[in-house]
Amino acid sequence: MSEDEANGDDAAAEAEPDEEESVDLEAIDERLTTLADDLEDLDADLEAAETEADLDVVEADLDSFREDLEDVEIPEPPETDEDEGEDEEPAPEEELQEKYDEIESDLSGLESDLEDQRGPYGEDVVGEINSASGTITSTRWTEEGNAELIEAIEDFLDEFNGLLDSSVTLVDEGDDVSAQLDATLDDAVDAVEAAALDADDDAETIAGLLEATDDLQSDIDDATEWADLEVREQLRREGYYDVLEHVKDYPPEWHALKIHEKRGNVDMILLALDTFDSDFMEEHCMEALERMGPEEAIDPMLQKANRRDQAAMAVLGKIGVDDEEVVDTLLDYVDSNPNLQQPAFRALGEIGTEDALEPIAQQLVADEADVRSWAARALGLIGDTRAIEPLADVLETDEADRVRASAAWALRQIGTQDALEVVADYDDDRAYLVQAEAERVDLEPAA
Repeated sequence: MSEDEANGDDAAAEAEPDEEESVDLEAIDERLTTLADDLEDLDADLEAAETEADLDVVEADLDSFREDLEDVEIPEPPETDEDEGEDEEPAPEEELQEKYDEIESDLSGLESDLEDQRGPYGEDVVGEINSASGTITSTRWTEEGNAELIEAIEDFLDEFNGLLDSSVTLVDEGDDVSAQLDATLDDAVDAVEAAALDADDDAETIAGLLEATDDLQSDIDDATEWADLEVREQLRREGYYDVLEHVKDYPPEWHALKIHEKRGNVDMILLALDTFDSDFMEEHCMEALERMGPEEAIDPMLQKANRRDQAAMAVLGKIGVDDEEVVDTLLDYVDSNPNLQQPAFRALGEIGTEDALEPIAQQLVADEADVRSWAARALGLIGDTRAIEPLADVLETDEADRVRASAAWALRQIGTQDALEVVADYDDDRAYLVQAEAERVDLEPAA
């Protein structure tokens, strides 16, 4: 083959892709025009649909139309020179894309209209009743609110039974009003499902039931919730102020808190802690709980400790229960920042859990002297003899005398003969605090 022939073949090969990439923009425009006309026909079909079956046909046609539209590919417009003015006419490809987007938008609108035109269904009534029931059971109501709810349900059942030709009545079992009303509405749901309402044949009944459930929800919204009461009124109804004969301290909430602490009324202190939006009262409630150390406070203190609340950690330490969840929560802070390490170390020490021994012992080599000191004292509170050797190393080698003094104190708390002998050897130590700990050691056996 000659060089010219070879060059000719190459030129032909290079030309072929350009021919393949050429797009008939006019044909695309005609296709979009046809689709736009077809969409107008579908709009008319939807307008004329009267039954669910009619709507099913329109939905299938819309699905098919969307597939046809998505098959249309609009080519990218050619790149333009950045120096060209903004007044330049848009490229044909851009105009086609705009036309395509308008059709797609109109199609989405028709699909939305189709859904709006469907139903309503019996399932919609069930959903509304369940929603009302959920509101009732998830809300705390006053006595007035319970009475208002009962009246609302009775009014609803009058309308409901008339529409559905049913005989649902108010459930009157148990002392909890919310549970009674929840059971009543469950019966109403069963009645709706048993009726097997048809969206076409029973459209009027369904519409009436939805109107009744809407009225029910409005009445529920208007009923008096516990949260609607002022804080003092809430606590008054709970009996928080019943302990007051006369007020010595101001505010009276604080005076009542002191009496509740003295009488061991943990439930009232937790109530005050949960109710008052006051830093002052929260501080005094937490101090009272720390002094009392009641096991009833474990769960609320755990919730607060999981939110990095240092006071709650202190309360958990005073409670002193070696509970797995409590210990795991506190252990999360052993390798945290110093502000959280201090209360966590002390609480774990007061609980005395062996699970904390190794994690806290690792902090004896922390960079901060305070952290090393807190770790040593926590090990002393735990009292495990396995801590004697690492504490002895701290007493011998740590550069900070206050850390060494903490290690000596911890060894005295462990209190075994081996631990006390280690401390006793430092009775002439350079640091007064270490000497003082050594001088407190009594190696004489008890009589």
